[in-house]
Amino acid sequence: MGKLNRRQFNALLGAGAAALTMPSGIRAQSKPKVVVVGGGAGGATAARYLAMDEGIDVTLISASDSYTTCFFSNLYLGGFRSFESITHDYGKLASDYSVNVKIGYAEGVDMAARTVSLKDGSSVPYDRLVVAPGIDLKYDSVPGYSAADAEIAPHAWQAGPQTSLLKTKLDALENGQNIVMVPPTNPYRCPPGPYERVSMMAHMLKSRGLNDSKIVILDPKPKFSKQALFQEGWTKHYDGMIEWYGPDVHGGIVNVDAKSGTVETDLDNFEGTVLNIVPAQKAGAIASAAGLTNDTGFCPVDATSMRSTVDNNVFVIGDASIAGAMPKSGFSANSQAKVAAMSIRGDLTGAEVTPANYSNTCWSLIGTDDGVKVGAFYEAVDGKIEATSKFISATGEDAELRKNTYLESEGWYAGISADMFG
Repeated sequence: MGKLNRRQFNALLGAGAAALTMPSGIRAQSKPKVVVVGGGAGGATAARYLAMDEGIDVTLISASDSYTTCFFSNLYLGGFRSFESITHDYGKLASDYSVNVKIGYAEGVDMAARTVSLKDGSSVPYDRLVVAPGIDLKYDSVPGYSAADAEIAPHAWQAGPQTSLLKTKLDALENGQNIVMVPPTNPYRCPPGPYERVSMMAHMLKSRGLNDSKIVILDPKPKFSKQALFQEGWTKHYDGMIEWYGPDVHGGIVNVDAKSGTVETDLDNFEGTVLNIVPAQKAGAIASAAGLTNDTGFCPVDATSMRSTVDNNVFVIGDASIAGAMPKSGFSANSQAKVAAMSIRGDLTGAEVTPANYSNTCWSLIGTDDGVKVGAFYEAVDGKIEATSKFISATGEDAELRKNTYLESEGWYAGISADMFG
């Protein structure tokens, strides 16, 4: 399969996109207002699909004037992508869809008054609110690690400056210098992501001839997404370069000393010139400030609409939500955004609301032209989002199929970028 065209992309996403593109007849005066907090895969998609209806006034609040995707950032680390190719602005949303783009940090929600307050002291009123803040990091989930240490031992799990910092550190490695990664505990953004990153770091080492360097993974989990596929690929492409230790072997992370480049475990001390420490995660700060989270740190939602269970006027999409069986991925956020947009249009304009259908695919690149994927289609079942069908790449696949899977992922990235940002 080659690069996806727009028709194939929309068919793959399959979350009611066609219904959302049809403007409804609504009152010409006093447009209802929707505010979207967060300009990533979920927020940008929701803003664009809502703004397709000229009868709705849409404001997108983003802390930055551009967005670097965490998905495909591993390919930048591995040398397959430029930083510019994974960074997007909101120009087309503003010019082509008349989205009011407001750059600022949203820090509070008054649900009674229906306003979002910003750090600069301003506030924005809404009739419906979409909260799509992504993740925040629980630094203290890794003993000894802190936000300050992230400037020495980057997590790069919020893409942008952290991604650039990790790339700089990787590019400075010399032969024989090692990398130590501590992946996050469940649940976290992009389940295959840490292991694709290891693959891309190993590719970088090998391509630079740093054959005496190693990557050590000290995993807090006993297993991980696509494990058989990754471990098969590591043996094929990077034999002897990657060592993965589960908790039954290393016994637990005792302390991270970012300055000395040391991770202490019950088994031994592991030293790396580069430490990549990824803490546990929770919903972005605005979600907890608004009272939308529960004791998991994430936001419970209605499976049929992505509507918050806390307030009927609020929808939570993407990584911040508790979305049943759906993983925290860019594809999931994009799919959830369309369901939320459809429900909001139904609320505000009386537009048709069809049963929610969700989908997700997570592609991973293991080596040059060696792409694998896992995914599923989902529906609301007994109050939860459940998978109705699943698929995954198989071990032992031939090289041509793996190459086509990689090309498919490239086509998806082009398609979703246009779907998000116009």
